[in-house]
Amino acid sequence: MGDAFASGGSNGYDHKAMGITAKGGWESVKRHFREMGINCQETDFTCVGIGDMAGDVFGNGMLLSKHIRLQAAFNHMHIFIDPNPDSAKSWKERKRLFEQPGSSWEDYNSKLISKGGGVFSRRSKSIKLTPEIQKMLATRRSSVAPNDLVKMLLQMEVDLLWNGGIGTYVKSESESNTEVGDRANDVLRINGKDLKAKIVGEGGNLGMTQLGRIEYALAGGRVNTDFIDNVGGVDCSDNEVNIKILLNTLVANGDLTVKQRNEILDKMEDEVGEIVLDDAYCQAESISVSEQQGVSLVKEQIRFVHTLEKSGYLDRALEYIPDDETLLEREKQGLAFTRPEISVLVAYGKMLLKEQLVDDEIANDEYHKQLLVNYFPSELRRNYSDSFKNHPLKSEIIATALANQMVNEMGCNFVTRLEEETGATVISIANSYAAAREVYSFDSLFKGIRELDNIATSGAQYDLLFTVRRTMRRLTRWMIRNCPAQTSVNDLIERYNDDVQVVKDHLDASLVKSEVEEHNELAQNWIEQGVSIDLANHVSRLSSLNSALDISSIAKESGKSVESAAKLYFTLGDRLSLHWFLKQINAQATENHWQALARAAFREDLDWQQRQLAAQVLTCSCSIDEFDPVKALEDWMDVNTVSLQRWESILKEFKVGSIHEFAKFSVALRELMLLNLNCSSGKI
Repeated sequence: MGDAFASGGSNGYDHKAMGITAKGGWESVKRHFREMGINCQETDFTCVGIGDMAGDVFGNGMLLSKHIRLQAAFNHMHIFIDPNPDSAKSWKERKRLFEQPGSSWEDYNSKLISKGGGVFSRRSKSIKLTPEIQKMLATRRSSVAPNDLVKMLLQMEVDLLWNGGIGTYVKSESESNTEVGDRANDVLRINGKDLKAKIVGEGGNLGMTQLGRIEYALAGGRVNTDFIDNVGGVDCSDNEVNIKILLNTLVANGDLTVKQRNEILDKMEDEVGEIVLDDAYCQAESISVSEQQGVSLVKEQIRFVHTLEKSGYLDRALEYIPDDETLLEREKQGLAFTRPEISVLVAYGKMLLKEQLVDDEIANDEYHKQLLVNYFPSELRRNYSDSFKNHPLKSEIIATALANQMVNEMGCNFVTRLEEETGATVISIANSYAAAREVYSFDSLFKGIRELDNIATSGAQYDLLFTVRRTMRRLTRWMIRNCPAQTSVNDLIERYNDDVQVVKDHLDASLVKSEVEEHNELAQNWIEQGVSIDLANHVSRLSSLNSALDISSIAKESGKSVESAAKLYFTLGDRLSLHWFLKQINAQATENHWQALARAAFREDLDWQQRQLAAQVLTCSCSIDEFDPVKALEDWMDVNTVSLQRWESILKEFKVGSIHEFAKFSVALRELMLLNLNCSSGKI
């Protein structure tokens, strides 16, 4: 392998010079602020830090916004306090210190520190608290020991706590200092519930215990975990290793000299950084989308934990995932999994899926091979793409890229949920997901939603993303149910791509007026929160566009145009109140896993019944030259009046009250099936 390892800057990428670990963590910080309605790149905010400007993570982090008002920071030697900092002037001074080799807080220009502040030694017996410091700390004490001052800084009310140092400073109330295992900071450590910073950015490792994070999050704090926030450094190293393996092969074959290789590595540094930050952004986004759904996801997340436990993959106690009773009690109180807990589930979801996707069927699929190409920077894609197929870690790179994409976009339990619901293999699920994603152009949809940062509310963005997530899950399930398991991704795309585009282009003309109005109302809600009109209208119509695969199938079977099939499908759904009945199914509350499966099965059955009924009408022998779907439906309904009356009587039962038993849905769907069997296509 030669030097195909993360070299820390020796013929490779210097993480401190790139600032990649801090930048990755800052993606989380920016997201936390956006969720509070604040653009931290344009609005001043207060900060307390752990570290000094000579440090990689702390130093780089404290230069990532020119609006940081760093009120205090500490390392093992000094305590820096600036009660009322000027964001612009202090940023310039921090930059000077960062560029000064071996700097410490003592090198900070004292003339730039606001009144009452200063730099204090942690070796002092006592530190005098000026009126300005007293006000900042909300204390009347006139002097304190240095360790007590640090502890007070950790507990002060501030927008951001940025950890770029070494040591564990926050635990839970239930943990002892002995359990934490960091004796040097026992006298400084606080409990999560006492941490008053609105946001914690964990650029450093082990700054908080996991139980400390959970306690802080349950008290309203915004935090992920250290392995989420500082993923940038790890991800950058992975990219460097895989790139070097490729380039070293070229060097060994005589296609490159070592000097040329190093020049290429240097040339790609900025793009590698962009790739890494995009990964960090999307991972934090996935956590937020799941978090926003709150208690509605608790039961299925518990089910995912059970799956991991049964497979021997997860030690629940080791990862501090609460027991079921605790989680269900939280649910009753309106509380769900916290961000730190979701972070763990996301990590395990990715690890498990990566292992399962290292498979020749995935690696050799022509569509998935594009993941290998896109993994590498554009410089390599332009000049050395023919060599990618010989990369010794080809399968692992494709599996990693696909697993990351699936979990980031669909949540941690997407695959295990579909395995339980359909019995499909992981490979089949991955292929169906990829095909649905391509056919419906969800990649560009995700991009459009992400471009709304600091334009639309984060709540609206996450609503859009969850709507896309839900649609993709249902489309994936449809493909699993309706397509041969061994079908390649490209074949699936070719089969449905054009028809789905036709349905999309003619959707409003195919829908009945009430459904168009319903979609417009949903879109308007998002538009008022800053979403663009086109994007809001597109996402609001996904629930109807979801039927495009069924419409494509019946159009092919009947020989009718996709436009005619779409008009007939949606009109039939309205006239037989099938769309209304679907809303009743979707509104049905579920109390356990089996009820959730039943509801999914009801939805699937209803879709199938509507498809079969629409196919009946489409296959009529029409006596007129041009097929009129609305006229054909009316004639079909006239022929089958008696059978349709039974269905109408069933619907009347549902229209009395809004709470229904699961058995009631089963009976109704059976009657609909009988309607399918009893109805006649007749002659039109």
